[in-house]
Amino acid sequence: MACRIFDHGNQGGPVNLENENHDRSTMNRRQLLGSGLALGSVAAFASACSGLFGGGSSSGGSSGSSSTITGIPGSLPDPSKAPGTNLIPQIDHIVIVMLENHSYDNILGMLPRGNGFTLDSSGNPTNTNPNGSGDVIRAFHTPTPCRAFSTPSQSWNDSHVSYDNGTNQGFVTASGGAAMAYYDSTDVPFTYSLASTFPICDNYFSSVLGQTFPNRRYMLAATSYGMVNDTPGTNSFQQFLSSGSADVSAHPPNGTIIDLLNQYNISWKNYNFGISSLLLYPYLIANTTNLSRMVAFSEFLSDAKNGTLPSFSLIDPNLINFVGNSEGEGDDIQYGDGFLGQVVNAVMSGPNWSSTMLVYCYDEAGGYYDHVVPPTATVPDDVPPQIVSPPDQPGGFDRYGFRVPCGVVSPYAKKNYVSHVVSDHTSLCRLVESKWNLPAMTQRDAVASNLLDMIDLNSAPAFATPPSLAAAANPSVTQVASCELNSSQNPPASDIIPVS
Repeated sequence: MACRIFDHGNQGGPVNLENENHDRSTMNRRQLLGSGLALGSVAAFASACSGLFGGGSSSGGSSGSSSTITGIPGSLPDPSKAPGTNLIPQIDHIVIVMLENHSYDNILGMLPRGNGFTLDSSGNPTNTNPNGSGDVIRAFHTPTPCRAFSTPSQSWNDSHVSYDNGTNQGFVTASGGAAMAYYDSTDVPFTYSLASTFPICDNYFSSVLGQTFPNRRYMLAATSYGMVNDTPGTNSFQQFLSSGSADVSAHPPNGTIIDLLNQYNISWKNYNFGISSLLLYPYLIANTTNLSRMVAFSEFLSDAKNGTLPSFSLIDPNLINFVGNSEGEGDDIQYGDGFLGQVVNAVMSGPNWSSTMLVYCYDEAGGYYDHVVPPTATVPDDVPPQIVSPPDQPGGFDRYGFRVPCGVVSPYAKKNYVSHVVSDHTSLCRLVESKWNLPAMTQRDAVASNLLDMIDLNSAPAFATPPSLAAAANPSVTQVASCELNSSQNPPASDIIPVS
């Protein structure tokens, strides 16, 4: 059953949060400001559709992929204990903040620790990609803190071109020289200070070689339910935006992490700036109780200050403002550096610090170069990718996407620690499942790491007293205007090297 909420009239094609694909003429998330979408519109949707929401799981999807099953949906982290049991009493609060669109090398490639760039004797990266004209483009420090508006691209097709049959030598072919740009501590000082102080994981991968929407779906449900791009499809947020309707009766067979938290009475909130990741599974907002827990980011700051954080917090950055802090297309990433600093400092200075584990990461690599080839992954379910090949690049859900930055902030965090454990967004699901002994939702999260190697629960907390971290960047309004209008990350001539 579909619920119609409003009529877009002659507004045109489907609305997208992002403009990430070269060959799509769709709205980007900046244009959402004119689409009438806000939490008020979502509230109307929830009210109209509330009778359709079912508390349990439903069958859905289609048959397709037939890969080896190595994980069992429904399995518990500790089968000897009842689901909902608190298995980690030292941690009362899990906080997850997911930024956007940058690879590990693009953000942390110059970090003195972890598996970043290979450097020459002058301290410059030697990593390259061919440009198809007989030259190679060397990784170069970006001339601007702006993230280019339309390139590089991380669409399904461009990501698979970048992957280049397991060589990671197709980034420039897919997106041009901008794909080889990187940032360093002069651009994002807080992020570098954080990654130098608290543990990071240098083998944390996005969940699929695709865009924001499918990767954020993995964060919620350990599957994208077939979605590969930020384009319209069954049960999609975009379908709701473009037509005023969405099928809320179907959802992943075992639901989402939100459903599990509700089922076992575990408190949670989603803090956002008007657009929530929960909207990627529209059935979630047909539940008015869920809607009441989707609140403004300012409430996170007050909850952290007052010591009233819920058991689970999911923080979405500002995905729609012209001065965005998500680090997505057209953004000055220094606003993202400041936003991450705001979140971390609020947690560290609040009464809940002593029992909190915060995880920060990025949803996908944004089309930017990374030198580590994504390994094979467990197929989450039997729902195949929504592609037609040709013309789409062939592929499946049996491989991770490119690496993205990830780190843990907690009083129990290990000092001087870099995790090399292979992880992805389903590790966020597994962390929540491991904390409260919740059943796995898919084959992927059933075998995922839970990120707990980055904390030490058997010793006195190494960061009982929060450390002092570098101040975040402070970009100017003038720079943001430049980002919106003419941001460019072209490689300098010195980093275009002829192949002898």
